[in-house]
Amino acid sequence: MSAANAAREVLAVKYGHRVATRAESYFNYHVYGEPDADLDIDYFFWVIRDGAGVILVDTGFAPEVGQRRRRKGYSTPAEALPGLGIAADEVTAVVITHAHWDHTGNVRQFPRAQLIMTEAEYGFWTSPLAGRTHFAAHSEPDEIALLARARAEDRVTLFTGGYPLAPGIELTEVGGHTPGQLIAAVTTPDGTTVLASDALHFYEEVERDRPFAILADLPAMYRAYDTLAQLATQPNTRLVAGHDPLVRTRFAEYGAAGTAGAASEIEVTDLTRPRT
Repeated sequence: MSAANAAREVLAVKYGHRVATRAESYFNYHVYGEPDADLDIDYFFWVIRDGAGVILVDTGFAPEVGQRRRRKGYSTPAEALPGLGIAADEVTAVVITHAHWDHTGNVRQFPRAQLIMTEAEYGFWTSPLAGRTHFAAHSEPDEIALLARARAEDRVTLFTGGYPLAPGIELTEVGGHTPGQLIAAVTTPDGTTVLASDALHFYEEVERDRPFAILADLPAMYRAYDTLAQLATQPNTRLVAGHDPLVRTRFAEYGAAGTAGAASEIEVTDLTRPRT
């Protein structure tokens, strides 16, 4: 194991919350023959920190966008990271798992970071098809324009299939939820942490084979679930869902001082320390 892997932290920072329903969260929920019920949704961004630097995985939603969309947000990455002892300019790379508004909202806070995403994702959201109603509802034009400007500045790395971002950090394109949705597998001293982001909003999607309501390609979404399920069978490999409050149950709270950041509601979870 490299020195960077041996010292690596992988953290989930909860910065927002909402209550939805099961019927609005799962595709064709009525086919399951179950009554509807409330469903808690957590909003996270993720931090990978080691001796080589700091990588951010997604940037959450912008406060003004969250307010307009009636989401409760507590902070942004630039506000929360100092509570972890990280300055914004220490972030050398931002992995964009997909270009939905709640994952690209604060990219502007990291003007010197390299942005990494799939070719399919970038190509789709900068194409005319992304303007069709059922896609456009989940993106913000200003945020897509920012990605295009960053590419013009040679700050965007695009890939297809897989990409070794750093030793022990492998990005894999899976699609389904969006045309180029990616996941990140991160090697740590305790095993492998798979940051699924919205390839897996809730553990129930894989554990009960229930697709999420927002999708670009249903067969690809099922194949992504199969990929994640297969990864979960590997020794010491743990899935991290993108919006499930169970993340904070299945992994231990991060114990470093000062992690409250800018607001007491922020919770930081240590994704290298599973409880089960």
